[in-house]
Amino acid sequence: MDRIDEESQTPAPPVTFTGRKTLVAAAVAVVLIAGALLIRPARTADDARPPEPGERAASAVGMGAPAAAVDLTALVADREKWLAAHPEDDASWAVLGSAYLEQARRTADSGWFPKAEQALKRSLEVRPAEKGNFDAMTGMGALANARRDFGTARKWGELVRAQAPKRWTAYPVLVDAYTGLGDYKAAQKAMELLLDMRPGLAAYVRASQVYRDRGWREDAVVAMEHAAGAAKAPAEKAYALFRLGELSWERGDAAEALRQYEGALRTDPAQAEALGGRARALAALGRGGEAVRDYRLALGRSAVPQLARELGELLDALGRGPEARAQYEALTTMVARDSRNGVDDVVLLGLYEADHGDPAAAVRSLSEEWSRHKSVQVADALGWALHQTGEDAAALEYAKKATEPGLRSADFAFHRAMIERGLGDEEAARRHFQEAMRTNPHFSPLRGPVAKQALASIAQPPPGGPENIRPTAPWVEPELPKAAKPTPTPKPAGR
Repeated sequence: MDRIDEESQTPAPPVTFTGRKTLVAAAVAVVLIAGALLIRPARTADDARPPEPGERAASAVGMGAPAAAVDLTALVADREKWLAAHPEDDASWAVLGSAYLEQARRTADSGWFPKAEQALKRSLEVRPAEKGNFDAMTGMGALANARRDFGTARKWGELVRAQAPKRWTAYPVLVDAYTGLGDYKAAQKAMELLLDMRPGLAAYVRASQVYRDRGWREDAVVAMEHAAGAAKAPAEKAYALFRLGELSWERGDAAEALRQYEGALRTDPAQAEALGGRARALAALGRGGEAVRDYRLALGRSAVPQLARELGELLDALGRGPEARAQYEALTTMVARDSRNGVDDVVLLGLYEADHGDPAAAVRSLSEEWSRHKSVQVADALGWALHQTGEDAAALEYAKKATEPGLRSADFAFHRAMIERGLGDEEAARRHFQEAMRTNPHFSPLRGPVAKQALASIAQPPPGGPENIRPTAPWVEPELPKAAKPTPTPKPAGR
């Protein structure tokens, strides 16, 4: 035992390496490293450096997500420079076309659309659709949707789906196209397939849109909240917050809408859409001067015809007629610019003409639009234009097509109420005026007060309900026949 203790306390001799042992150890290390590299080669994701602005924008447009303005500028410059030296790169042409399209969305400048179309067509020339140029085909579908040419968008989306049914990027195009065409069942089916294949920002945004069109407002909000949660970049988060503000505005919650719009602007100060939304909410809250300021700022950043119409009507409501007329003139100029670039602004222009211009011209253009796109927006605008020309019987048929599928819109309800009032149906008119005021009492600085006054002027039904359901005598409990006593069953005789 003493010997064992002595040995345990004796230090071990130091380890030494001979030259041969060192060479063998080095060779083994080289073999192990080479094997590791063969099993798992280096990947781009292994790079710890953050992505460049162009890379961020390329990733965003490839996912159908909004991109930051500075990233888009970098991406466009990078791809243009590359393609100047490599004109046969079909993938880069498709990326450049999608970047141009996102620039058009961010700036509301339709002048980007012809450039996007040219780049996407060049990609298809280098690699035709028959050879599976899915990125360019998807881009062409998204471009057609942005121009509101929904029939063409559907063709591109269905072409991609026919060749590659599991390619998820076709389905956002199809959801938007079917919605614009008024085929809401097909839009919902495409949305459900998209959610199954690729849940994420693009899918949740389309789900919210479909639920909104069905009148499922709570589901629409939840889906858009999921979209905000799935956002990975400030531009994506700001877009989701803006859309949440739109949903709050449509249900009449101006204060909540303002909070969402301001959140979007804090996240992405360059978001002109959110600035226009904030102006709308401020006007509803009685802060007209601030609303005019924000509308002008938004229009200075992006010339959106709808914002010009809203500002014109707000100025009209504030008694500033000459300034309002200037905005209406700007609206027609913007619509003419969009038309030259292939954009369909017929619904917006038709509503403007019905209210402030030539209702007969609006009926003609909207009737032609209805032959192409049978959406609830076209039906509502056509019904309103017909009402403004005195054709209330025909107008009511289109107003029903707009209001009955489910979309909760104060504007739609107001238009239908005015048409029914013109036909002398005061009960129906009262019901739809009330619906408009319940949905959003601040839906328009011009039409909102008209709805309120009209509702007050329509006679209320007499108290107690219709005469034929009022009892003529006190209720007396009826004398019911008494149930007969059951006959007892005889017991069997015992054995």
